[in-house]
Amino acid sequence: MPSLVLHVAVPSPLRRSFDYLPPRGYDAARLVPGMRVKVPFGRTQTVGVVLEAAAQSRVERVRLKPVLEVLDEEPLLSAELLALLSWASGYYHHPIGEVVAAALPTALRQGRTPRVRAAAVAPVSLIVEVPPLLHMAQEQAVEAVAAAQGFQAFLLEGITGSGKTEVYLRLIERVIAAGRQALVLVPEIALTPQLMERFTQRFSVPVALLHSGLSDGERLHAWRAARSGQAPIVIGTRSAVFTPLARPGLIVIDEEHDLSFKQQEGFRYHARDVAIMRAQRARVPVLLGSATPSLESLYNVREGRYRRLALPQRAGRAKAPQVTVLDMRSTPTEGRVSRPLLALMDATLKRSEQALVFLNRRGYAPTLICKECHWVATCTRCDTRMVLYQRAQRLLCHHCGAQRAAEKACPACHSLALYALGHGTERVEETLTRHFPAAAVARMDRDTTRAKGALQGLIDDVHAGRSHIMVGTQMLAKGHHFPQVTLVGILDADQGLFGVDFRAPERMAQLIVQVMGRAGRGDIAGQVVIQTHHPEHPLLRLLLTRGYGAFAEAALEERAQAGLPPYSALALLRAEAVDAQAPLAFLEAACRLAQEAGMAEVQLLGPVNAPMERRAGRHRAQLLLQSARRADLHRLLATCLPQWEGLKLARRVRWSLDVDPMEMD
Repeated sequence: MPSLVLHVAVPSPLRRSFDYLPPRGYDAARLVPGMRVKVPFGRTQTVGVVLEAAAQSRVERVRLKPVLEVLDEEPLLSAELLALLSWASGYYHHPIGEVVAAALPTALRQGRTPRVRAAAVAPVSLIVEVPPLLHMAQEQAVEAVAAAQGFQAFLLEGITGSGKTEVYLRLIERVIAAGRQALVLVPEIALTPQLMERFTQRFSVPVALLHSGLSDGERLHAWRAARSGQAPIVIGTRSAVFTPLARPGLIVIDEEHDLSFKQQEGFRYHARDVAIMRAQRARVPVLLGSATPSLESLYNVREGRYRRLALPQRAGRAKAPQVTVLDMRSTPTEGRVSRPLLALMDATLKRSEQALVFLNRRGYAPTLICKECHWVATCTRCDTRMVLYQRAQRLLCHHCGAQRAAEKACPACHSLALYALGHGTERVEETLTRHFPAAAVARMDRDTTRAKGALQGLIDDVHAGRSHIMVGTQMLAKGHHFPQVTLVGILDADQGLFGVDFRAPERMAQLIVQVMGRAGRGDIAGQVVIQTHHPEHPLLRLLLTRGYGAFAEAALEERAQAGLPPYSALALLRAEAVDAQAPLAFLEAACRLAQEAGMAEVQLLGPVNAPMERRAGRHRAQLLLQSARRADLHRLLATCLPQWEGLKLARRVRWSLDVDPMEMD
């Protein structure tokens, strides 16, 4: 009787598994899907994962090579998780080998089991926190989710400071009592330490932490603790959605609207959507939490796919902040900061309270320009201006990372009359330090938080009262709890009003509401000052007068009229190359093949140059595919992908497919 053939997922860009024979002398019955094997692949060796043992092969048996080594005694990935990965590979049209590899820690992908450290699993707490009393809406939310039989998706829409985390904690308490595990996904590494602290203070159980900032050993240890069931609570960022769980009981997605849940390179999955599918396959409830839910989630509530749970009031004695809108066309300023805001900050500091100033732009100034000939410092590799960093006297491109010393004289006319145009967080920090010399100003952006532990150090300074004013970008908006912050200033509310991406207004509204939510979270009432040059803009007025719910309703209506997601499905075919003509040529050929497929239900828009046509020295173009029915779009993609791969022009470009793209750049 011929031996079984193993279908193995091998990390490669080829969209299929590969067939191998069992190792010579090995009992094939011991090989189970989910086990790692070392296999020959081309001229090298690699580590793959067994997907299936079958009687037949897609190639002649004499051409099959045997597996070199079986690396595991039992499957690392369960049948349920393998099925999820297979679904994700099909839905996102991404090679199964790379999808399976994404579910494994680096150490396991490399075929080794290094000595591990326990730092990624929080020690069991002995000092357990007494839970606060729930308000009625929190109690109703907890009971609704706890009563779910099997899979059900819930959207917990709670205003900032309404106690969403406490709802998570109460539900997880019940999950642990039932002997099961909870997976909590957060969008940013920055949010994991404070969540870890909340969870370890509440529960006397191990908590596994999974994010990209861990060492290989730490990540492997946490992964094992989750897989074995040793850690009843698993907290992680995007890729933690694939973590094996011994006894899944609940999945929580905090800040579900956040763009960070979408992987933008390689395997372009959306962790929120994968998590919902995982919960459905595991037959457990999934809870999506946000103060500013995505339009997709609100649409799913409308369609009856999700159940909405509302937390309309702040927890404890905290009240919603008072909001003031300043028309910057007629308001005097000092730098980018209006004088009324400076006066309010002065009063705030005199009361020994803290202030937060938000500007979603890093650096000192976005433009360095010559007054004489109007030369502008631009990136030589991207179609964009370079950002000036005054302190370092450097110019930096925020798109490709290129940098150089800032010019002292204009390279075009040799004039010394160079000046910085516009404001970034570094310049605002300078303004506030000059205006409030006795105050400690802390800047929180990607530039000041690169070093390990830097962000947590800044946050600790705020909580300890060592920092009086915070200046920062969107990382300040995401879930942080600063009880002594009573004043929030938003310096530019207009950034998303006129973007080329149809999602720009939604993101602008979410960001403004999230930043506003940092004010007055303690016992002292908060105040928010919003600076804008377009106070009459209808979407901005709607947001500020009637709230995010009314804004979202209007935005959904606009999407419906335009036939945009969530009322349609999109896929974006991108191509880039050093040769300026190659991307468009490839996409034009791809477009012709799609047209020849004869599926009129799918619109083909383009190809066109990308909004930023040149980035990192490569020319970029894109083709948008749109359909009112998701199934029609996927059918066309399944038909066309093998044909696109076979194009000669495909070898001249770097191309990728993004299903459900969240950024249109």
